[in-house]
Amino acid sequence: MKIILKQDVENLGEANDLVTVKDGYARNYLIPKGLAIVATPSAEKMLNETLKQRAHKLEKIKAEAEAMAAKLEGTTIQIGAKAGENGKIFGSVNTIQVAEGLQKAGFEIDRKNITIKEEPIKSLGKYTAEVKLHRDVTQTLTFEVIEE
Repeated sequence: MKIILKQDVENLGEANDLVTVKDGYARNYLIPKGLAIVATPSAEKMLNETLKQRAHKLEKIKAEAEAMAAKLEGTTIQIGAKAGENGKIFGSVNTIQVAEGLQKAGFEIDRKNITIKEEPIKSLGKYTAEVKLHRDVTQTLTFEVIEE
């Protein structure tokens, strides 16, 4: 069944994407939850017209995301954590602490757009995270976990 997504759905697509899914998934989950609508010919025409009108705005947003990615490229942030004698930290470092570190560095990035590759982080050292700034723009961020 062809559907048009009204919102971003993880592992399926983003808002205003035209995707094909199994009938049961569409009828029992996506449509009742308001995440998608059936892709009728009239709905597809409306989608195409909407996408044409938004194309210019999306290019501007993508350019801003690329500019922010360029700023983030050489940035290394430090995250403080309480640690024991052998370098193991109490608890773990997650995307919340990375987002707070980015906020202190002057970047407003939602924690949902940050993915830590080596999760869970339970010791001091340097790590990398992937920051999704736009649908097509992602940037690798280096951060260091230090002892407070």
